[in-house]
Amino acid sequence: MKIKSQLADLVKQAALNAQNAGALPAFAVSDAFIERPQKKEWGDYATSLPLKLAREAKRAPLQIAQTLAAHFPRDDAVAKVEAAPPGFVNIYLSDAWIAAQVDVIVAQSARFGTLEPARREKIQVEHVSINPTGPMHVGSGRNGAIGDTLANILQAAGHEVQREFYINDNGTQVRHFGESLYVRYAQSLGRDEEFPEDGYQGAYAVELGKAYAEQYGEKYLQMPREQAARALGRIGIERVVAELRATLERMNVRFDNWFSERSLFESGLFAQVFDALKSKGLLYEKEDATWFAATELGLEKDAVIIRSPSIIAEPDERPTYLAGDVAYVWNKVAVRGFDRAIYVWGADHHGDMPRVYAVARALGLDAERIKILIYQFVNLKSGGELVKMSKRTGEFVTLDELLDEVGADAVRFMLISQSINSTIDFDLEVAKAQSDLNPVYYVQYAHARIASILRHAAEVGIASDAGDVALLRHPAELELIRAILRYPEIIEIAATKLEPHHLPHYAIELAGIFHAFYKQCRVVSTEPADAAISRARLKLAGAAKQTLANALALMGVRAPDAM
Repeated sequence: MKIKSQLADLVKQAALNAQNAGALPAFAVSDAFIERPQKKEWGDYATSLPLKLAREAKRAPLQIAQTLAAHFPRDDAVAKVEAAPPGFVNIYLSDAWIAAQVDVIVAQSARFGTLEPARREKIQVEHVSINPTGPMHVGSGRNGAIGDTLANILQAAGHEVQREFYINDNGTQVRHFGESLYVRYAQSLGRDEEFPEDGYQGAYAVELGKAYAEQYGEKYLQMPREQAARALGRIGIERVVAELRATLERMNVRFDNWFSERSLFESGLFAQVFDALKSKGLLYEKEDATWFAATELGLEKDAVIIRSPSIIAEPDERPTYLAGDVAYVWNKVAVRGFDRAIYVWGADHHGDMPRVYAVARALGLDAERIKILIYQFVNLKSGGELVKMSKRTGEFVTLDELLDEVGADAVRFMLISQSINSTIDFDLEVAKAQSDLNPVYYVQYAHARIASILRHAAEVGIASDAGDVALLRHPAELELIRAILRYPEIIEIAATKLEPHHLPHYAIELAGIFHAFYKQCRVVSTEPADAAISRARLKLAGAAKQTLANALALMGVRAPDAM
């Protein structure tokens, strides 16, 4: 954010001033890291630079802090500077400067909060990517919410971002799915078929089997079973992918690219990567299978990359998930040249993560360009009681059912409301509540309330565009402006740490601070004596509304003007 870099330059200038005055010895000043103090009474910002300079300056950190404070250059943004133990420089912003930022925020409008990075990166966020063999469950919905919000944040941080869904359309799961569909299809036509041991037991396969019986009649009963099962498997995957796309779009999650795992093998890319690993001595044969020598790269055990033909007859089904991962990471970083490749995986894939990093290093890729985010799962509750089964099918609750129950806004907001390292307890009753207990309702209501205030002001003939923000001096006004000014910093933190949960936390806090401001400061007054302050406060309210709208947009949540 500009003010942080501005203050960092002022701190470095203070050090240079002190050196020129002989108060500090000559040395190069490193980056003056600017942070927010833990307590408001310690200022708006602070730097711990004196603690880092103690050895080089041969001074006590507190003495260095006092010296920097004494030689701090004058600036319109800064009201005062104080040294604090054990070696901090606390910086207090000017009330007049803070108030003036309202005009800046209003002018930037929807662009407020967007950043200009030192280096614009080409980043891919690959997320959801579930097996296309059935409907999405709630846990996969969290994947979609995390990935899409993170992509939005990185874009707001100034990067070029591509969103990708990796379709697992290769391997044995396709055959198992096809065999399951064939049996359900045949059973729907009155033929007695034994269900495969590794088949998909869910009601979804039964529904698809019935649909195909109606659509195709006995077409697939008139061809060899294996051929029919393969054909139905492919058709089934295409249908599931279309349904997944529709479900995700209901949640405002869209992708720039739907990438086929099968293409990695059909294009010959896997063969190239396979040969590269083999030339490095990282592949070997054992028990008629091909193994990846992961232990050579520091992992605990090796992993099968190509299964034995005595176990899997069809050659195109022998590659394991690892085989696809090997070719896919090469495709992302080496072929398509993403500066960063971000994966969003569920906790059940935690064991696969070290192998992807190991393969990347083995192929000569910079592992720093690869980031795998592991998120924890979702417990669905109703009134405090755990909900495990779908009322409709008697199986797991699908994401579509959750969207039907509580709506996309609540789903998106609540599924990113906690750190990805934490399991989420998603309470249906809370998500449906139209009260302060429901966090998304609380934030959306704040936006709608401001919209209502602005409409009322327009009806009584009070405009905000001519408001003089220099009149904003009340502590509640300044507190609200300070909160709004934190928004770009939240984007920076979330983008740097790849932690989308900072956004909903901030939105809830900003909504609360606005409500407190509204209680303490009358915004719309028709009294002639209050006309000027009303216009100024309306401009401030508009800035708060815009900031809430910007934050909600990054979360994929609506910003309603009425509720």
